[in-house]
Amino acid sequence: MQFIFSALALTLLISVCLGKSTGGQGENGFEPKVSRRGQNAAGTEKWAYVDVRPNVHMFYWLYHTYHPAGYQNRPWILWLQGGPGASSCGYGNFELIGPLDLNLNNRTTTWVDQASVLFVDNPVGAGYSYVENLSDLTRDVEEITVDLLNVLRAVLEESPEFRTRPFYVFGQSYGGKMGAHFSRRLHDEILRGTIQVPLMGFAMGNSWISPIDSTLTWAGLLYWMSLVDQEGHDAIMRSAHLCEKAVNESRWTDATSLWTATEVAVSLRTNGVDFYNILKFNTPSAASTLKHSDFGHMYKKMYPSLAKATDPLDELMNGPIIREKLGIIPENVVWGAQSDAVFNRQAEDFMKPVVDVVDSALRDTTLQTIVYQGQLDLICDTKGTMDWVQQLKWSGLGGYNGAPRKPFVRETDKQTEMYVKAYNRFKFYWLLYGGHSIAKDNGETALKMFTRIIENLDN
Repeated sequence: MQFIFSALALTLLISVCLGKSTGGQGENGFEPKVSRRGQNAAGTEKWAYVDVRPNVHMFYWLYHTYHPAGYQNRPWILWLQGGPGASSCGYGNFELIGPLDLNLNNRTTTWVDQASVLFVDNPVGAGYSYVENLSDLTRDVEEITVDLLNVLRAVLEESPEFRTRPFYVFGQSYGGKMGAHFSRRLHDEILRGTIQVPLMGFAMGNSWISPIDSTLTWAGLLYWMSLVDQEGHDAIMRSAHLCEKAVNESRWTDATSLWTATEVAVSLRTNGVDFYNILKFNTPSAASTLKHSDFGHMYKKMYPSLAKATDPLDELMNGPIIREKLGIIPENVVWGAQSDAVFNRQAEDFMKPVVDVVDSALRDTTLQTIVYQGQLDLICDTKGTMDWVQQLKWSGLGGYNGAPRKPFVRETDKQTEMYVKAYNRFKFYWLLYGGHSIAKDNGETALKMFTRIIENLDN
């Protein structure tokens, strides 16, 4: 379905309040605002602020699927971006899987063709979401989950037809970590009857599930791909082992700092390899595209000029077209302004693994549990992910290890584009020709994988 974006043709339908913030002006200069809803003229999109706590305002943007069966008869998904602090409504929407790209042209590989997509600027402080006092930013995945549950309840109250539609959670990078924890908790809330939605499963894309396993495999990947020599490999490993020591001693904030030091070691030894795609390098001209991505805070630390670089996504989200379309963004809220504060607030939780959460989902629920990896990623590389999978205590791990791995071949050039290994409710996809943001690097293959997941074809 073609989606035409015209600022002149936009009709905003602003309805009643979702809630009202209380309290005085916060330390960021944000004044309390009334939360409002909006939708486009065709009724195919909805967006809103949800006051999840006093003075804490989270923004979501919901697209109804274009599938000919109608959105009332198709699954829907929640998309969570990483960082923590990257914007789902910005980066995930306009750079990855939404109906329009950064130039507001139709995306031929949008996931909205197959399912309705809910983008949430999460944790609060990411994107258009904001707090009036920085002390209200979340500190860990538990607090993030509580806020997300409140957003989901508000969405279901506004759009009750989704209470009966199959629901999946997709998270990229740190979004995968948040998504795993949220899905496990949501499953229990559904059983308790506090929320009604048929949760089918969750998918972790190049995800930060076991941070130290990723960090410990960087040097080997770079060495095997000719990006460092033995001396460079050893230097990176020395830094990674210091990070590992901090993790083993539960010095979590130190571990986050030592992880950043390991990133710097990688950058220096590789002449600025792109952590998202090892076939690319970070030149000044390329750096601006990383500013608001999953680990944009890291690039800003390593490349100070990045903070001043022109970013097309920043210009789009803070420019007149999107803000006038949405109509409910407070004038003094700058998209992405609190993203660095979000990351810093999570420093104690950042390097903590959630392998046990994935294990619990496999052992104690009926949820589909999916891992997918772009092969060219460094930051959340495939080897690190395969390593944490082997740490699962799930009784089906042996069956998974012995299951066949199925290849998929592109019709156009007969080249292999992905593999999947599936056993029971656990599925692992290896996607080729792309890195950390596989939907951006290789949208066609990512869409094929997505369709298989929501159609539950790999059983």
